Amino acid sequence: MTEHPPRTDADLVSAAAGGSEHAFRALYRAYVRPVFWVAHGLVGSTADAEDVTQETFLTAWRKLPGLELAGDSLLPWLVTICRFQAANRVRRLKRDRLNTQSAVDETLPSAADVEHDVITTDLVDRILREVAGLSDLDRDIFRLCAADGLAYQAAADQLGVSHGAVRNRLSRIRTQLRQTVEPEGT
Repeated sequence: MTEHPPRTDADLVSAAAGGSEHAFRALYRAYVRPVFWVAHGLVGSTADAEDVTQETFLTAWRKLPGLELAGDSLLPWLVTICRFQAANRVRRLKRDRLNTQSAVDETLPSAADVEHDVITTDLVDRILREVAGLSDLDRDIFRLCAADGLAYQAAADQLGVSHGAVRNRLSRIRTQLRQTVEPEGT
């Protein structure tokens, strides 16, 4: 039985570039572990490192026909491909996380938003109940000055009362509303 001399990486690359799956499998078996560990170091998770490793060898298979091996080992070339594939994977994962987070942010209100909405709704309801119990003139003064933002004199002119009446009544209304909406003892 004649013994075959061990094949070099250059021999295997040449054969794989010519379409030999056997030669490519030999290269894969020789370098899959070091490529995986480089990938794992770059992407940080086993699942992503496995994907990067497979993408590295797929890219290598496609590029072998044009490769001129510089040196005795295919590993430096594979590591270069691996680094590019890992960088692509990290960018894609980051983009996916940002897009997913944006989608979650857009669809789900935060607990603080919900709490704020509940408090605001309760506060508005209490104010509206209190304002509904005011006299017609006081309700009009509150609406014109507090809600519509008119100055005292403009509200007075519209309602046919004095500037002082609007100012004094609005001060009393605000005090009454504050007592209604603020907890006692604060």
